[in-house]
Amino acid sequence: MPIPLHRTKTSRHPFAVWILLLALLTLTACSDDAPRLAPLSPGARVLAFGDSLTFGTGASAEHSYPAQLAQLTGLNLIRSGVPGEVSADGLARLPGELDTHQPQLLLLCHGGNDLLRKRDKGQLKANLRAMVQLARDRGIQVVLIGVPKLGLLLSPEPLYAELAEEMALPFEAEALSDILADNSLKSDAIHPNAAGYRALAERLQQLLKNSGAL
Repeated sequence: MPIPLHRTKTSRHPFAVWILLLALLTLTACSDDAPRLAPLSPGARVLAFGDSLTFGTGASAEHSYPAQLAQLTGLNLIRSGVPGEVSADGLARLPGELDTHQPQLLLLCHGGNDLLRKRDKGQLKANLRAMVQLARDRGIQVVLIGVPKLGLLLSPEPLYAELAEEMALPFEAEALSDILADNSLKSDAIHPNAAGYRALAERLQQLLKNSGAL
């Protein structure tokens, strides 16, 4: 007697399930390759370093992203942002901040003023790389925060993703681009407002959780 067609399809179903499970396991293994951070101790000291985006221009000090991230995580955030600072000056300033505060983690958000002033991107990337290395030489973990490139449509400046891949850094790529594309979240063309800094803090909190720091 011929085997009904529906019986033939059913007999193949377990094989298809195994193929699907294998694909899911492969995707999971790939996700495990994302850069990880060592867990931070409760109340760990974290240095948020950068320019006006770290200072919190466009909102009060208590609504800057470091202050709001501290509220969300219980970490001891040190806000070290200098409005208008370019990356060469940040590179010169960073060693003193690292030695003074001795953080467990550096949140690095720098270079926006280089991009606004159309300074050489290769030098900006080199300065950021040197900042990361200064921290690592002291045993300090680093998270990199991308800054949008200039243009009608805000999008992440590619050099940040390149550097994050090169140095295996946990990386927040799109938060600032997303925030500054939303008029309700910004105080002017290049700075978030209090709600925008809250959104940035929430994205960083999630990154810290995903990377194993929290």
